[in-house]
This record gives sequence, structure tokens and C-alpha cells, in this order.
Amino acid sequence: MFDPDLPYRRSPDVALRPEPFGALAYHFGTRRLSFLKSPELVELVTALDAHPDVRTALAASSGPRARHGVHLAALAGLAEAGTIEPR
Repeated sequence: MFDPDLPYRRSPDVALRPEPFGALAYHFGTRRLSFLKSPELVELVTALDAHPDVRTALAASSGPRARHGVHLAALAGLAEAGTIEPR
């Protein structure tokens, strides 16, 4: 279960391919493809490893504060898909 008060990182089994809308995330272990639908979400996923928890990473991101809830929901889905994982 995703907990934004814990530290996360992008799974080492996941590659990101930049796209105009954000990025495609491919998990080599599960062969699952996920869409990161905004550049701000890509920035957030990439920066997770540099912060003590998800909320701190979200506060430090360039995304608008009004979208924090949307980004938390997206991160929960990415955690369920194995794209991000607890550190």
C-alpha cells in the first residue's frame, strides 16, 4: 500500500522514455508499460530518491500545488504497478 510519508524511488527495473506529454515507463521485470502524463510527474518520479519521503519531494517539485492530489493519486498507481517502490 502506497504511503506518501515513506521514502520511495523509481524501480531499477524501470526505464523512462521522454515524450511530449511526459514519459513512458517500461518495467523490464513485469513488461508493464505506464504513462506519466505530465512533465511535472516525470520530474517528481525522477526526484523521489533525493528526498526523505514523497511529501517532501512533492513540496520541492515545480508542479502547481493545486495538482498535488492528482500527483499523489498517480504515484499510488505507479507504486501498484511497480514503477516506483519503497526505499
